[in-house]
Amino acid sequence: MSHSPASPGSPDLRDCGGGGPAPAAGAPDRRGGPPEVLDRRTGPAGEVVLRRHGALLQIIVNGCFLMDTSDGRSERLLVRAALDELDRGAAPAAPRLLIGGLGVGFSLDEAAAQPRWGAITVVEREPAIIDWHRRGPLVEVSGRALADPRTRLVEADLLDHLRAPAPGAAERYDALCLDIDNGPHWTVTEGNGGLYSPAGLAACAARLNPGGVLAVWSAQPSPAFEDALRHSGYRGVRAEEIPVVRGVPDVVHLAVRPA
Repeated sequence: MSHSPASPGSPDLRDCGGGGPAPAAGAPDRRGGPPEVLDRRTGPAGEVVLRRHGALLQIIVNGCFLMDTSDGRSERLLVRAALDELDRGAAPAAPRLLIGGLGVGFSLDEAAAQPRWGAITVVEREPAIIDWHRRGPLVEVSGRALADPRTRLVEADLLDHLRAPAPGAAERYDALCLDIDNGPHWTVTEGNGGLYSPAGLAACAARLNPGGVLAVWSAQPSPAFEDALRHSGYRGVRAEEIPVVRGVPDVVHLAVRPA
């Protein structure tokens, strides 16, 4: 996600720990005038709002300015870094990818643009976000990727999906790219914290093939989360930073399930 802080003129939005990229120096500000609410719905986790602010589309969950279409560098890196990490080992010819969180669609678009992925599953719990991609304004980001025959969109809570009994190897993945919060310590809803707990990390490992990669987006580095990954049995734990114009860098945490 482009997890930006609350936009100017939006005093009703709470700070959810995003510190995402601001427009680059010298770049035009694409947020002209007051934001326009395009849709507002109640979903499994509360209120979800889609706004247009100038040229940007923005998603807000329970008053938390979560993501927008201003800059997809870190979302795209999330997917590229997972594939690069797979290639450090014995990557399968057509690896299977799970993306946790559809967001504004940058991660999915990046995955579909890479022919290496054999199958792409996206798990999103908010029906409104799915609808905005299938029939709404966000089709401009994800339309090509959703039409890709490799893409499967699943409406479910990510932890529920991970814990569901897997009938066989076909339901396991070679990479899990998770971008459902502003990071392990800034969750959108309280229940999401379970994903980063020892039990949640074990559920991720159980759905990964041996040598598979877990990649987790975060709005800032988290040594404590890296320690949690190591204590959960992952190896090769490291972080890739994505510089932003202001604030601490975005981070992709990477870890490998032992073969």
